[in-house]
Amino acid sequence: MTPGLKDELRGLFLFESLTDEQLDWLVDHGTVEEYDAGTVVYNQGDAADCFYVMLEGSVELLKLLDGTEVQLTSSDVPGSYAGATRAFVPGSQDEAYASSLRTITASRLFRLKAEDFAYVLKTWFPMAVHLLDGVFLGLTSTEALVGQREKLIALGALSAGLAHELNNPASAEVRAAEALTVRLKEARKAVVSLVPVVPPETFRGLLALLAEAVEHSQSAPTLSALDAGDLEDTLAARMEAGGVDDAWELAPVFAAAGLDEAWLDRALATAGDAASDAVRWLAASVDIENLVGEIRASAGRISELVGAMKDYSHLDRASFDRIDVHDGIESTLVILKHKLKRGVEVVREYDRDLPKICAQGGELNQVWTNVIVNAVQAMDYKGTLTIRSAREGDCVLVEIGDTGPGIPPAMQRRIFDPFFTTKDVGEGTGLGLDISYRIVVRRHHGDIRVESEPGNTRFQILLPIDQPAGTPVAGGS
Repeated sequence: MTPGLKDELRGLFLFESLTDEQLDWLVDHGTVEEYDAGTVVYNQGDAADCFYVMLEGSVELLKLLDGTEVQLTSSDVPGSYAGATRAFVPGSQDEAYASSLRTITASRLFRLKAEDFAYVLKTWFPMAVHLLDGVFLGLTSTEALVGQREKLIALGALSAGLAHELNNPASAEVRAAEALTVRLKEARKAVVSLVPVVPPETFRGLLALLAEAVEHSQSAPTLSALDAGDLEDTLAARMEAGGVDDAWELAPVFAAAGLDEAWLDRALATAGDAASDAVRWLAASVDIENLVGEIRASAGRISELVGAMKDYSHLDRASFDRIDVHDGIESTLVILKHKLKRGVEVVREYDRDLPKICAQGGELNQVWTNVIVNAVQAMDYKGTLTIRSAREGDCVLVEIGDTGPGIPPAMQRRIFDPFFTTKDVGEGTGLGLDISYRIVVRRHHGDIRVESEPGNTRFQILLPIDQPAGTPVAGGS
């Protein structure tokens, strides 16, 4: 027996009500360890096999979030405890530490094995009551606080991706608008020169050629760089022979529209002596139509992204509503397009006859985001993402599969633990599956499970079609 340790333990608030026999038992089964300042006693994620009580010194609990250490709490009070605080729960001795313990100053700690700590809690009820009050209320509050931080980090990453997606069509729209201004000036200048020398029937012929060119450009196949260059050379040479000025500047417009030498010959023949101004007007007009199309497409893409984000967040909907799960999945895929376009093929196997379910759309979209992002990252952004929906009894089943390397069996039982992650430091706060589990199981009374082997990992989310009686639903349904 360590001299003086029994008296030292007796002086701690944690053990003040214990008998001499109980203190003797602790001294016999525990050990005293000394640590220098700044020493890590245990790391987040390690097997939680010991319970620690501080005898002297000061320590801090740390949580790794998004590659950054966040201090949860610190203490210099003798009797402060940490470690395997859940050892009394049946089957929980193998759980991992939820945070790291590090000394701030030189410290002495009393260490007790998890199985011995479990015996103490189950046998000596007064101390168990004290620990239950202190540990679980504090742990619940900490996990809730860190969970909110994790949501904010995920929201920041999502916002960055959305900003990137919005920037592309917005920039294209600006470039097209600037080019459109130039082309309009060129078209007006050509018309001013053309109208006085061209009779009405000739102008009607040119308008017909313009309509034909615009229609052709909308369905013209994309040429290779070599074929486009050859066509530009042919058209430029023909325009020069027909007396058209700056033929080499106009040829790329007609080539991009897929117009051939036969069309150009008809344009030159129709214009006659006014061929130079007529062809310049035709080129400017074709380009104007194309630029307007670019602006329309860019504006449509922006509108699609804004609409998807509105659906994703369900800004105008009550907590629970009747929703089509496919709508939320599709909105999520639009928001995550910047992650998918690197090399991910999305395969949809939807049962469109599924009934609407009673759910909170915004929360479910967080589930789709977490699972899809994990799948894409597991495949290193190259592979096949398969999303399937079906009915299973009184539930709707959504299955999200990937062709990544799979999840080892030893990890499959831990993936829904808070903050568990297989990512390197700085690559994320965790798989986000703890949040997904809480949303699906606790909020929606469903189930989430995983089946995995190399090349075929499938997350299956089961959601009840109807929620329990008393759940508030929009519209009173």
